[in-house]
Amino acid sequence: MHLDCYKIYDRAPEIVPGRSQREWMDAFPDRHPYRCLPLTMANSTGWEILCPMDLKIVWDGGPMEHNLHLFTRKADQRYLPSFADSHFRRGIVTMHTGHLFRTPPGWGIWASGPPNFPKDGIAPLTGLVETDWLPFPFTMNWQMTRPGEVVFKKGEPFCFIMPFEHSKTEQIQPERKMLHSNPELEKEYHAWQTSRGTFNEKLKALDSETVKAGWQRHYMKGQKVTGDKADAHQTKRRLKPPVDV
Repeated sequence: MHLDCYKIYDRAPEIVPGRSQREWMDAFPDRHPYRCLPLTMANSTGWEILCPMDLKIVWDGGPMEHNLHLFTRKADQRYLPSFADSHFRRGIVTMHTGHLFRTPPGWGIWASGPPNFPKDGIAPLTGLVETDWLPFPFTMNWQMTRPGEVVFKKGEPFCFIMPFEHSKTEQIQPERKMLHSNPELEKEYHAWQTSRGTFNEKLKALDSETVKAGWQRHYMKGQKVTGDKADAHQTKRRLKPPVDV
């Protein structure tokens, strides 16, 4: 499996493996959001495309191009049009990745904002692109959610990409069933339910050992409440950075 990232020009934005850290997660006491393994794994499952400059977006709420204004530092002003513009109007900012991506047959790229990376006043628009044949680049678009000002800092991710296999998804057949139709799974679920309920009750009662533990680590350890280990379990994602060829 490979992902070709063709730079269209020399100043194309940098691409790096997704990073699990988030400022809002760091701000919590004891950084406890990092205990949520699904969050950190999602944060790092893909590649970030980074802003090549500071970008300030100002929107007055109007529907036309002239209602949205883009600013950057003086040294980068001449490069601004090649990075961001107001192509779709209505408070939508179009950012250019600076790359033409090519994936193997049957694979596309899921392009979105970085996971669990909220920005006040603006929201990312997600796209699924057929990069196995497309001979031109796609863009990343963000929509202002209200009139005002939003800033992207240089080095901040503005796009998050992950290869996606089209045909495998269409082969999936979801099936809804009652839990009791799987006795073994139901048994494990009730064991977890009892364990979680007991832990939360002790936590509320300020039981010293429970307060010291702080949280149950079954998922982080890849371990069921019954003690059985998961066959496959990961706590870190280590994607490869792009190499210049």
